[in-house]
Amino acid sequence: MQDFEGQNIKADVSLLEENIEILMDRWNECRKENDVLRSELSSLQNILRSCKLPGSVGSTVMDANGNSGGVFTYAEQMQVKHKLVMILQKIEMELRNSQTL
Repeated sequence: MQDFEGQNIKADVSLLEENIEILMDRWNECRKENDVLRSELSSLQNILRSCKLPGSVGSTVMDANGNSGGVFTYAEQMQVKHKLVMILQKIEMELRNSQTL
């Protein structure tokens, strides 16, 4: 009876070790993917910080019809930057949420 229980314990321990090894491999892959995503997010943030929108501060260039000729006002620049920041924040939140799973 003890031999049978001992064999069961050895089989259970072996199965547990295999499962731990599988989990460790998956965890390492997730860490690598996470590092890549953090790097991409950092690159996007740096691009956003260095982004210079066309137009001079507070002024617009008007075409013949009175429309701005592809140049943003200062308020429009701030609105675009704000939207980009919001997008980056959403991406960062998604990354954090996927980390906790």
